[in-house]
Amino acid sequence: MNKEKILIIDDDPAIRDACFQVLTRRGYEVDLAARPEEALDLLGQFEFDVILLDLKMPGMNGLDLLRNIKEMDPHAEVVIITAYGTVSNAVQAMKNGASDFLQKPFGPEELKLAVEKALERRRLTLENIYLRRALAEKEGQVVIIGQSPAIRQVLEMAKMVAPTDSTVLITGESGTGKGLLARKIHELSPRAKGPFVAVDCGTLVPTLFESELFGHVKGAFTGATTHKIGKFELANGGTLFFDEIGNISIDIQAKLLKAVEDKEISPVGSHRVTKVDVRIIAATNKNLEEEIRKGTFRDDLFYRLNVVSIHIPPLRERAEDIPLLARYFLQNFAHKYRKKIYDFDREVLEKLTAYSWPGNVRELENTIERLVIFAKGDRITLDDLRLAGFKTEEAELLEDDLPLEEIEKRYILRILRRCEGNKSKAAKILGIDRKTLREKLRRWGFD
Repeated sequence: MNKEKILIIDDDPAIRDACFQVLTRRGYEVDLAARPEEALDLLGQFEFDVILLDLKMPGMNGLDLLRNIKEMDPHAEVVIITAYGTVSNAVQAMKNGASDFLQKPFGPEELKLAVEKALERRRLTLENIYLRRALAEKEGQVVIIGQSPAIRQVLEMAKMVAPTDSTVLITGESGTGKGLLARKIHELSPRAKGPFVAVDCGTLVPTLFESELFGHVKGAFTGATTHKIGKFELANGGTLFFDEIGNISIDIQAKLLKAVEDKEISPVGSHRVTKVDVRIIAATNKNLEEEIRKGTFRDDLFYRLNVVSIHIPPLRERAEDIPLLARYFLQNFAHKYRKKIYDFDREVLEKLTAYSWPGNVRELENTIERLVIFAKGDRITLDDLRLAGFKTEEAELLEDDLPLEEIEKRYILRILRRCEGNKSKAAKILGIDRKTLREKLRRWGFD
């Protein structure tokens, strides 16, 4: 069944009902509006693939409504419904952004044909938009948001190592952006025009890992019905990125070490040796030196991968980057969901900044997406925060029956611990000056 969504805007109930019957029988999802105000309300809530618009309705002029529609969705496919005497108005509407018109009276076949043509135009328009975006992303730069000294140091190291062919090991907690940094290094390298191939070591089935890396020939094992090219060959001339490399089994580690050292591979089931020219970048959220002590990771592979090591700090250690990241994600998701949301209330940013973000940047991104979805106005408010289910650590304190000063003391000490005793950093997060913080600590006996 078709899932395309169509809006019919017409004050004539006979026209609305007839169109509804014809189009729903075709499997389309159809909404009806008798007045321009109803239409604008629906357009503010949903995205429609095709809009059928009668120009002559009580209240708002049809051409004015068309302008409103195109402002809300510049790519909306609007088909004008017009009587014989207003064909000139329909032509004017097409100059203002309508794509076609239906002249009354029209039959079911004419209606179906007009809708099908509009849907095809919509499909081609969206296809072109997606292709242009994909091309822009491919040709554009990877964006890493942050101004903290910690993230500036990470980016500086990336710029220094990128022109070389050195193997890089990126460490950091889950969600800190290790994959993004790997792409940035590739983008800044002489291999930028070559492929960037990522291997998710955490999701691949261990029994198929060797086939994924090196490929296989037809008949190499049960289920190998065709020849398959492995990740090493796919990345030839570019960068091969092993995400969460600490998850691969010890027996595969030996074969991977040989491939990394010799830059040669043999597909499973074949004795053919293929030379590959790849730059290796690996990432892990594990302490590989600890894994070596436990016997789950080879020390020789670790030293081969750890030629250059870059550590991405967790978000809680660079809290000054949180407002920048939050606003960046807000802009992206407001555009994605076609919502006019411009900023956060100050209190919201304070709560976002004070939170420890155990899931790091990924958790922040998901949180902002939820906030945009639930937001009711043009700014993210504390009500939106509560509606989205965001529960800060200080909110947990409020659940206890404590005096206000005790809540303030616990909260400030928590922020100070997170900043490892750095009063200047803690004062910045708290939104107070260093002198005020020092006086509060002295009063509580913590100076």
